This record gives sequence, structure tokens and C-alpha cells, in this order.
Amino acid sequence: MRRFLFLFFCVSIVLPLAAFAQDAAQSVTTRQQQLQSQLQVLEDQIAAQQKLLDVAQGQHQTLQTQIDAFDAEIKKTQLQIQAINLTITQLNGDIGVRNNTLSSLSAQLSAEKESLAQIMRQTQMLDDYSVVSVALGSQDVSGFFSDLDAFTSIKSSLADSFNQIEQTSTATEAEKEALQTRLAEQEQLRTVAQLAKQQVQSQEAQKSRLLAQTKGVEANYQKIIASTQKSAAQIRAELFMLRDTAAIPFGTALTYAQAAEKATGTRAAVTLGVLKQETNLGENLGTGSWRVDMSPNRDQPVFVFITQTLGLSPDKMPVSKKPWYGWGGAMGPGQFIPSTWVCYGGFINTNTNTCTPPSGAGLSFWQGPWQYIASKDRVRKLLGAAVPSNPWDARVAIMATAMLMADNGAGTQTPAAERLAALRYFAGWVGAKNPAYSFYGDGVMEFAAGFQQDINQLAGL
Repeated sequence: MRRFLFLFFCVSIVLPLAAFAQDAAQSVTTRQQQLQSQLQVLEDQIAAQQKLLDVAQGQHQTLQTQIDAFDAEIKKTQLQIQAINLTITQLNGDIGVRNNTLSSLSAQLSAEKESLAQIMRQTQMLDDYSVVSVALGSQDVSGFFSDLDAFTSIKSSLADSFNQIEQTSTATEAEKEALQTRLAEQEQLRTVAQLAKQQVQSQEAQKSRLLAQTKGVEANYQKIIASTQKSAAQIRAELFMLRDTAAIPFGTALTYAQAAEKATGTRAAVTLGVLKQETNLGENLGTGSWRVDMSPNRDQPVFVFITQTLGLSPDKMPVSKKPWYGWGGAMGPGQFIPSTWVCYGGFINTNTNTCTPPSGAGLSFWQGPWQYIASKDRVRKLLGAAVPSNPWDARVAIMATAMLMADNGAGTQTPAAERLAALRYFAGWVGAKNPAYSFYGDGVMEFAAGFQQDINQLAGL
């Protein structure tokens, strides 16, 4: 019966794997603490540059204050890029730990399955022998009872092994999901970092151009300011670019955004700022195909029903291209994914009579069946429209963006609340707390400030 010792050897080999994962995690934790300290220093420096920028922008507009503002903005953006890169480094460490944990869990699962196979083979052997046969085969009484104890232990180990494999499989799936979340966050940060680099290049180019035009003379700067003042007609006629749809005159976009402000409380300039930022992101990501880039279980069934309801061909409608780590499939200028749009566009799962999956519903919820109900079309009701809401339509997208921003807290119209709402729009309520995403919120607010100046000029303020 000494062969049964092999079973305990199979189970015991998982212990060094767990210890290895624990050591790796401890090493990464130490490194993470160091990176967090560096990140705090950068955040303090960013705050200092923001104060300098606020002072420069609050002063009377002169050549020197404009140069000071450019310098503070450039320095702040460069510091934000450093903060983003530090956060990506932190994520790399966490991703490494999770990969090691997954490897350990996979090895543990293989060992448990081999142990189970051995137990089942030994169980089969037990079924082939009677207690009398075992007793006659034993050399002494103590050996007989020892063999019986081994048989009982094998039976018990069989049940334990099934439980252990189930627990390890669950842990492995949870770890995979956590890894996907980290990869998604990392990809978002890389996108934001790319935007920040483009912003620095633009700021430096504007500063150089200004210095070249003025030759450092204040009088020349004031002449440039006077000559570049746009008329109301020019402001209205300028094109407002939108992601995944045709550009529209700024005056038209403003009319839509002001109607959305009355309906939701989100400032028109902020709504336009979000759409401008999303358009910049769209230039980096490009467009994709729903069959290739959209989650097949969660979003594709809903997407097909949405487009059918709108009388559109799903194959002809642009959606966001999926990043390398997961799924894309966001729709229109506001970049709503289909499984989010259902709650704004009036769609419900007829089995549950809701647009959001109940606890424990799983992916089967998104298979439907789905139904469009006009009274639940939130966007349509606010627009007073006669047709279902189309997320690719500029008027609908602007209203929906304002609604989501209001749901995120922008309706209070304070700068802090608007910036936080923009961060939630991009990274969710949890991700919005990550300082590395601050560039997105800052970008929205900068665009909003520019749009507000145009709005004020149009209003004669």
C-alpha cells in the first residue's frame, strides 16, 4: 500500500507554487510602494503648475502672461505624461504577478487533476478486492488495519479532490478577469498618454509661432489679438468635428447642446468638450466592424436589435475598433457601447423587463429577447422626437452625452463636479479616482473653456 503515498505527493507539489506566487507578490508590493511615492511627488508638482497656470490665465492678457501660460501648461502636461508612465509601470508589475499567479494556478490545477486520476484508479482497485481478500493478503493484523485506513483515506480524498479542482478553477477564472481589467486600464492609459504627447507638441508649436509672429514685442501681440477676434458669423460657421459621423456647423452643435443643457443641467460647453475629446480619441483608435470588434456575447445580440429597430444595416454602421486586450464596439460621437445604450435608447429584456442584468443573470441576459419601448427611450423623450433614438445622429448623441454627464454629476455645474463627471465618462466611477487619468478630465475642461468663450461672444457677453 505504500504506492498510496504518491497521492499525497501529487497534492503537496502545489505548496511551493503558492509560496512562489506569494514571494513574487511581496516583491511587487515593495516596488509598487516606491512607485506610489514617486507618483505622489509628481502629483504635487502637477498641482503647483496648475496654480501657476491659473494665475497666468487670471491676469490681463499680455504677451508675457500668454507665454507664462504656455510654459505652465507644457510643464504640467509633461509631468502628467510622467505620472501616466509611472502608473503603467505599476500596472506592469501587477500584471506580472497575475500572470505568475495564473501559471501557478494552472500548474496546481494540472497536479490536482493528476491526483484525482490516481485516486480514481486506486478506487477502481478497491472495487476489485473484498475486505477478506485484503485481510488474507496482509502479512499481519496491523498491516490489515493500515490498509483499511488507506482505503478509507482514498475514498475521502476523492471528494476533497473534486472540491479542490472546483475551487482552483473558480480562482483561475477570477484571476483571468482581474488580468483583463488591468490590461484594459493599461491600454486606456496608453491612449491618454498619446493624447498628452500630442498636446505638448501643439502647445510648443503655438508658443513658437507666437514668439515668431510678435518678435517678443507686446504691441505686436496686441495687434495679433485684435486681428484674430472672430465674428459671430465665423464662430457659427466653423465646423464642429464629431466621431464616426459627419461634421456639423458649430452653431448647430451649440443649439443641440443648449437644448441638452435645459433638459439635463449639463453645461453646453462641457458637453461639447466631451465630444471634442472623444473625437480626438477616435482619431487614435479608428473604426471597426461589429462582427470583429464587438463582444459576441454581451453586445452583438443587442447591437443587431438596436440597428434593426432603427432600420439600419449593422454591417454598414461604424463602431470603435477593439484594442488588443479586449472588445470595442462603441457607437457614434458619444461612444456608447450597445449594452449601455439600451438604458438610454428604450430597450428592455422581455424576460426581466429591465435594461440592466439582475444579479447572477450572466451573459445569457444579453441574448434577449429584446423589445423597444418608446416610453422608456430617455433620449427620445427629452428631444420630443417621433422616432427611436439613433446614437449616430448628432442631435441624439449630444443629448445622450449630456444625459450621461448629468448622471455622472455634471448637473451641479461646478468645475470640480464637471471634471469628475468627465473622468467617470471615460474611466467609470472607480477609474475616475486614478490620478493618471487626470489628463482626460483636464482636456475636457480646457475644450469647454474655449467653447464657453465662443458661447459668451455669441451672447454678447
